[in-house]
Amino acid sequence: MPDRDPARHELPDIDSAALVAARAADHALREAQAIGADRWVRYLDPLPDHLRDDSLRDLRSTARRARAAFGPKDSIRDMLPADATEPLLRAIDRLLKAIARHDTHG
Repeated sequence: MPDRDPARHELPDIDSAALVAARAADHALREAQAIGADRWVRYLDPLPDHLRDDSLRDLRSTARRARAAFGPKDSIRDMLPADATEPLLRAIDRLLKAIARHDTHG
């Protein structure tokens, strides 16, 4: 039988980090909507639900996509206030570290 990814509830550190990231993404999305930053609204819109519901395999991609919003040349930080971007950045980095720990020690 092929290996399967564990269910999210079997990975409490990853699940918890993903839920924190989802709340931070919700906040960033509301801020983008409030200021009419349509490009960032489109970018952020799918992230909270994916962070809440994705399998581990899909969660890796979603977290990387969220982290990509903080690019060196084009960053969400240039448009949204720090109280929306910095919690999201911290939460995504925490999630990516939890996933990396699982991959290393899983």
